[in-house]
Amino acid sequence: MKEKSALILGSSGLVGSELLKLCLDSDSYDKIIAPVRTSLNINHRKLIQKTIDFDIPNWEELFPVDHVYCCLGTTIKKAGSQDNFMKVDHDYPLAFAAASKKWNTSVFSVITAVGVSPDSKFFYNQVKGKLEQNLKSLELISTLVFQPSLLLGNRQEVRPREKFGVLIAKLSSWITPKTYRAIHSKTVAKAMVTETLSTKTGFHIISNKSMHETN
Repeated sequence: MKEKSALILGSSGLVGSELLKLCLDSDSYDKIIAPVRTSLNINHRKLIQKTIDFDIPNWEELFPVDHVYCCLGTTIKKAGSQDNFMKVDHDYPLAFAAASKKWNTSVFSVITAVGVSPDSKFFYNQVKGKLEQNLKSLELISTLVFQPSLLLGNRQEVRPREKFGVLIAKLSSWITPKTYRAIHSKTVAKAMVTETLSTKTGFHIISNKSMHETN
């Protein structure tokens, strides 16, 4: 198998950190580029960290690569405003998708969420829905959109409300349909790598249910 290169956005996050481990361990990749604001405490022969300004990245230092994994995401509280949230969860992913098209990246894989829509009354779902809509209009070689429900795993930051929601989700998982059942970050990361290494072309949605059933 021809070895490939990958670029991982959000490599310090809940899913991104799991994804980084999988890609570094995979025989399919010989180079992993991680654009970061702050250096990761990881040393690996495959890993190339690039400290960048996400508003004005130096594209030539990051591309070309075979695959791009986008796990960027924040919260309104952490972002400080809806505008900043929009920047992180919509503008940055879309900019990297456009760069992926310019450099003929074969697959752009991105996390959104279950139930998103550009017409949603909920700001979070609306932003993620607009991202999906705009990614589809770019017509990349292959766009894979992963729509997880509530994510399980060990976050670096404390989110009290989400922590309570996770507890409820775990207790009720046996009666919750797989479409909406909470899903572990490792499961999402595994699905992203598996699907990205497949030969799909075009625009595809990978549902929460599908990720549960294939991992």
